[in-house]
Amino acid sequence: MLELRGLAKSYNGRPVLGGLSHHFRAGEFVAIMGESGVGKSTLLNLIAGLDAPDAGAVLVDGQPMAALDDDAATRLRRSRMGFIFQAFHVLPHLTLLQNVALPLLLNGRDPGPAGAMLAAVGLAGRESDFPRQLSGGELQRVAIARALVHRPALVLADEPTGNLDPDTADSVLALLQTQVKTHGAAAIMVTHSHAAAAKADKILVLTRSGLEIATKTP
Repeated sequence: MLELRGLAKSYNGRPVLGGLSHHFRAGEFVAIMGESGVGKSTLLNLIAGLDAPDAGAVLVDGQPMAALDDDAATRLRRSRMGFIFQAFHVLPHLTLLQNVALPLLLNGRDPGPAGAMLAAVGLAGRESDFPRQLSGGELQRVAIARALVHRPALVLADEPTGNLDPDTADSVLALLQTQVKTHGAAAIMVTHSHAAAAKADKILVLTRSGLEIATKTP
């Protein structure tokens, strides 16, 4: 579903990622851990085509992202990907329901499922509220609902449970697992939380040498 081939990226002459290769399969929920500054968020941006690698390639369904023009890359992101950003990026002038329905509308689809997805993240009855009325944890849940509502083939999550209490984090991760298993999606979650990572099918540790498979504790 997603393949990284010799991916390399530097900033101001400082290597962040070097020669990174890995294959992510449909139906697989993968957690990526690693020290701060090792390039985890950079990796997500490269996968999404929001940043360009210095060398190597990102392939989605066999299609090199670099071969797409801006419009084609935008269409692919809009239809095939779901993003859970650490900074939420919830639109302040839209209600919660409108925020969650946005990916459906942009893809020309019925916005009806947005209400059910809000309920799935514990925000039933808040459809008409605005982001300014929410706590950080609630905003994160809106961001998660928006990322999953159009059933993307690839979910990219940057610290999705960082603002959530343990019980809510568990329910959100269960929702993410359901999305992956039910719809054959691939999910990549960057996290510092060992508890969150333990919910994934596989844990990878990003180091200066590449991605290493970590042993999951029972």
